[in-house]
Amino acid sequence: MLQNMSSIDRLIRIVIAVVLVWLNMAGVISGIIGIIAWIVAVIFVVTSAIGYCPLYHLLRISTKK
Repeated sequence: MLQNMSSIDRLIRIVIAVVLVWLNMAGVISGIIGIIAWIVAVIFVVTSAIGYCPLYHLLRISTKK
């Protein structure tokens, strides 16, 4: 699979995922918003791990040089 995410993009996604999980664990966000935050965090971690974003592919975007 071709990668379409730069290292900076991947790092930013990991940081956002950590913040979302922390906000949820701290009780700042809860309920349906908390569930959505967990889902987004998991998606960000997975896409960062493999370096490929399906949405970028659909929009023909690549942050990798």
